[in-house]
Amino acid sequence: MPRETRDVTINIRAKQSQRDLIDLVAEIQGKSRSDFMLEAAYREAEAVLLDRKLFAVDEETFNQFLARLDAPPEQNEKLRALLETKAPWE
Repeated sequence: MPRETRDVTINIRAKQSQRDLIDLVAEIQGKSRSDFMLEAAYREAEAVLLDRKLFAVDEETFNQFLARLDAPPEQNEKLRALLETKAPWE
């Protein structure tokens, strides 16, 4: 994946205690404050999108979705083997 150049600035205000904690954890992880904050915010943004429960789609896309739900499951031998393998603690 090609690296994109960071060309946009994001400014926020924080309490001293918040910045101190962020700096501490960033240092523990060997990251700059900016890298730590950007990665954390990006992960949270992805999580919010993945946790959505309502998706608006057009009728054709919805019908395709329903067709996939109604279709019989495809054979998956690796999954079958995994499900039939006894757990080590059993």
